[in-house]
Amino acid sequence: MEFDTPLIKGTLIKRYKRFLADVTLQNGDTVTAHTPNTGSMKGCCEPGSTVWLRDTANPDRKYPFSWEIVEADTGVLVGINTHLSNTLIKEAIDKGVIRELQGYDQIRSEVRYGNENSRIDLILTDANKPDCFVEIKNVTLAENGVALFPDAVTKRGSKHLRELQTMVEQGYRSVILFCVQRRDVDVFHPADEIDPDYGRLLREVIAAGVEAIAYKADVSPEGIAVTAPIPVNCP
Repeated sequence: MEFDTPLIKGTLIKRYKRFLADVTLQNGDTVTAHTPNTGSMKGCCEPGSTVWLRDTANPDRKYPFSWEIVEADTGVLVGINTHLSNTLIKEAIDKGVIRELQGYDQIRSEVRYGNENSRIDLILTDANKPDCFVEIKNVTLAENGVALFPDAVTKRGSKHLRELQTMVEQGYRSVILFCVQRRDVDVFHPADEIDPDYGRLLREVIAAGVEAIAYKADVSPEGIAVTAPIPVNCP
């Protein structure tokens, strides 16, 4: 996925009220940008970090700038926009990057399903095989080469795991796919210290037949692309 307009570089002053961030641009101006990420952004919102913003050029938006990328560690760029994950994964499926999800005729997005009033990110369908329900989680947190999710307690994430297990019980295929928008990782672990309930439930649904896969991405101010799988380790 390439950004349709050049991103604007700046320095993070602070993130606050969850969806807002003040940024000093290279020309000295200070702007308030929308932060498209509902998590804690642990490790990705330190004041003084280099960030990149997208100017939506939408006069109807109160905050036309959108925060897209942060340099979390020296030379390590992280995509913080959770809304891009579905686009990135669908693009990677179409290009054959995600081998586990090949061989389906059609992909549908944001379809209502399950017993808890959920929307599945993707449904892959083919006349010769059961439907495949794919729930995508954006991952920004990493420590010592390990990608971690979630970065905050997520009751919604646990609900999605339960829904996936229900689909398996009904004879469908279910996949939880962790889209890691950074390249400095070699393995994925559930963040048990942050949300032990999510980690416990993830292990339970995997044992019940839900597939867990993770892919990392190369991130740059020009674009973001899913590149390679990393193992999911749930010891």
